[in-house]
Amino acid sequence: MKVLVVDDEAPARERLAALVTEAPGYELAGIAVDGRDALRQADALAPDIVLLDIRMPDIDGIEAARHLAELDEPPAVIFTTAYDQYTLEAFDAAAAGYILKPVRRRRLLDALQRASRPTRAQLSGLWSTQGAATSRRNICARLGGRINLIPVDDVRYFRADQKYVSVRHGGGVDLIDEPLKDLAREFAPAFARVHRNALVALQYVESVDRDDKGQLQVHLRGCEETLVVSRRHAREFRDRVQQL
Repeated sequence: MKVLVVDDEAPARERLAALVTEAPGYELAGIAVDGRDALRQADALAPDIVLLDIRMPDIDGIEAARHLAELDEPPAVIFTTAYDQYTLEAFDAAAAGYILKPVRRRRLLDALQRASRPTRAQLSGLWSTQGAATSRRNICARLGGRINLIPVDDVRYFRADQKYVSVRHGGGVDLIDEPLKDLAREFAPAFARVHRNALVALQYVESVDRDDKGQLQVHLRGCEETLVVSRRHAREFRDRVQQL
């Protein structure tokens, strides 16, 4: 079983790497220094298990796990944490595997043997029970089975189309498999609904006017398209724009 170790602190990485190397039946596939590095290495190495620190800059462990779950063959995830007992109760409620720091050899072996792939529902539940101060910083799109991270700050709009959602960003358009209602809840108040099938990033709103038929429409900076604003959402959207 191949194991990827992820931690932003060198002593913790070195200890985990040594313990994995000594564990019978397990192979140290690689060592990553943060969440972004973990996603790159998971793409390249296809580990069976990821030992994932939670408190890391940029992309923390919980967000990284959510992105790892988008891989065609997602690895099992074991979180390593120094959280207090109250927080661990939230972990238990979300059915996520974890090891307390400092990691002991016996506890690691037990966790490796029980390692399983967390479901999206479990990861979303863990995110909410942790009371995350911010939403994800990146949206995960898959290109040919590989992970493509799109910074949320670069997204112009989300638009639902049948079973997928189009993400329009500075580099083009990608498709993701996430419900629009979940995106609306997670990224409020930075995004506003203009239609039952579309959310726009308020920071990119350039102007709002009416077309030849009197239909309200919104123009976004850095985006050639205009999006229609439905009558149902027109008043709330205009109120949101006026507050900018």
